[in-house]
Amino acid sequence: MKILFLCVANSARSQLAEGLAKNLFSNDAELQSAGSNPTQLSPLAIEAMKEIGIDISMQYSKTVNDLSTEFLADLDYAITLCAEEFCPVLGTKAKKLHWPVPDPGGYDELLHEAKLLKFRVAREAIKAKLIAFMSELNK
Repeated sequence: MKILFLCVANSARSQLAEGLAKNLFSNDAELQSAGSNPTQLSPLAIEAMKEIGIDISMQYSKTVNDLSTEFLADLDYAITLCAEEFCPVLGTKAKKLHWPVPDPGGYDELLHEAKLLKFRVAREAIKAKLIAFMSELNK
């Protein structure tokens, strides 16, 4: 099974989803993330995942065009995680799912711990959606 997680910057939500899915699916799926306007992987995303024993520090932000044509040609699911902004659109035969999760990025005015809390909330929301998704797949 091949799953692509999409958001705008590919810096937080889709990166969290990719890391969580790799941990939950083990080797049962090929998993990638991408963004329509990628920036860079958020250090807070790395920190939030490290808290639960998942290392995403080697992941990086990319566009769909950076992914292999083989991966995209056989894609089973394209899951968008945007909430308040326009999600990337992907022309593919893959089943499209939309899991709106508020963007934990930004909030420069907040202290580190308050910003990290937003990443924890996003991480847990995505994890719950992934667990429910896996349960549906196993029916």
